Amino acid sequence: MTMSLLFGVVASSALVIGALVGVRFNLPKRVLAILLSFAAGSLITALAFELFLDAYERGGIWRAAIGLLAGALVFTVLSALLDRWAQAGSEAAPADEYEGSAKLDTDAAATKRSSSKASTRGAAGLALLAAVTLDGVPENVALGVALGGGTGGLALLAAIFVSNLPEALVGSSSMRAQGKTTGTILGLWGACAVLLVVAVLVGAGPLSGVDPEAISLPLAFAAGAVIASLADTLMPEAYEHGGPAVAMSTAAGFVLSFVLSLM
Repeated sequence: MTMSLLFGVVASSALVIGALVGVRFNLPKRVLAILLSFAAGSLITALAFELFLDAYERGGIWRAAIGLLAGALVFTVLSALLDRWAQAGSEAAPADEYEGSAKLDTDAAATKRSSSKASTRGAAGLALLAAVTLDGVPENVALGVALGGGTGGLALLAAIFVSNLPEALVGSSSMRAQGKTTGTILGLWGACAVLLVVAVLVGAGPLSGVDPEAISLPLAFAAGAVIASLADTLMPEAYEHGGPAVAMSTAAGFVLSFVLSLM
């Protein structure tokens, strides 16, 4: 349980680090895009070689496939609702203003950029925080299950960390653009971090002894949520603003996560 707590703290610390950076600094747009694409590459490895593979080995292909599709569907629907919430309070915008996900307003965290109306008049930061929580709970439960079952989890830990960092950075910057105080921003992201640590402990504790076929569904659900978040949120923003460099950054994230999965 001590190791699970340590892994949970490390994975969730990225939320606090990202929030600290986001409330104090702006980064070049391309740097943000590279961070997002690196996270995407890491998550590809984690969902394929840890989450979905583990779900398949525990419960077979049908359970794994149904769980993955359910996770993707739930995340996609809720993410669309969160995008609408992110734009709440802002004036009607042209259809092409929100390319990708409105809640991931990288302009709010970028130098020489003006925050979108989703940040200044809407709730982009809070919507992204909600999305990170929605995506993070099944991911961290799966991390705890992997640790409880003695199957490692290093690749998943790395993927969770590098995906949490840029999302918390962008989310806290959006909250700052909306006028929220530093204490409020850090408190919100810190509370999310604590919740995700608890999710790891639940996965490593009560769920570690559950029948393998039963646990395969939440593992596959987590994989579905991850793959939906890649397509819906991370990749569109990264590839729109990062240029050719994001291809190599995605590959680097994949390779690093794959090496860790072998350890």
